[in-house]
Amino acid sequence: MLDKSAQAYWKRNIRVILGCLTVWFIVSYGFGILLVDVLNNIRFFGFKLGFWFAQQGSIYTFIVLIVFYAWKMNRLDEEFDVHEQ
Repeated sequence: MLDKSAQAYWKRNIRVILGCLTVWFIVSYGFGILLVDVLNNIRFFGFKLGFWFAQQGSIYTFIVLIVFYAWKMNRLDEEFDVHEQ
């Protein structure tokens, strides 16, 4: 891979990682801790939403983030021709 191409690849890779980390932070710390009292005023499947995010929602979000990251990196690898054959 050429030097400019490698830099562009890693720049896009870091952007994807930072996006995933931002979502992770907002869901786990924001919804699960900081905004739990506000979210508890909303019901979700019979549970208070703040409680649900602290117990289940963050886990589901993490699983979705893992699947999204794998999918996005596969597309990025193909775009920069560094994918596995």
